[in-house]
Amino acid sequence: MSFLTTNKGKKQNYRGKGATVSGIFAALAASSCCIPPVIAAIAGIGGIAGSLSWLETYRPYLIVLAIFAIGYAWYNYYQRQKSDECCAINAKPKWYQTKTYLLSASLFAALAVAFPYYSGIFFPSNNKEVVVVNNSDLQSNTFNIQGMTCNGCAAHVESEVKKLPGIFFVDAIYEKASAKVEFDRTKVSIGQIVAAINRTGYKVVKKN
Repeated sequence: MSFLTTNKGKKQNYRGKGATVSGIFAALAASSCCIPPVIAAIAGIGGIAGSLSWLETYRPYLIVLAIFAIGYAWYNYYQRQKSDECCAINAKPKWYQTKTYLLSASLFAALAVAFPYYSGIFFPSNNKEVVVVNNSDLQSNTFNIQGMTCNGCAAHVESEVKKLPGIFFVDAIYEKASAKVEFDRTKVSIGQIVAAINRTGYKVVKKN
């Protein structure tokens, strides 16, 4: 395989490497709003889940940037392959010049961009059987929550609330910025539920 050693060839190599790295960082940034909740759930810490939720506004632009950067890296790779200048020499390519590296980077970027859609699998279900002795003790409340931006955020809220005793049903929907909770009021209070949600890093702004 022929690789350029001219100034033009070196510039192509640097541009390709820079584009790949930029694409990976843009892909990670596009889904960074959903990364802290997973870290918080795995590490058992709260308060950081919503720390990067402000980046959700820029997610579409970051995705476009990631696609453009990775696409340019592939374009640059094939342009380098086609180059056949007189001063080119046969040499073993560096690791970041190989097709395997570019394929791996592209796959990683794709998984990073799609992370919000499968991040829920990292949260424990915490499902447990709840026996309600008296139906009159069963209460349902909807909590308006600030800071949720993806399915991972909703899964984090559900997982945390289900840790409480007496929780019968939890359905958090990030598009509606709310969570519906059915619970046995003799075993858990609304205040405890609010505290559990707030521990995730999101904030209850209203309860109905």
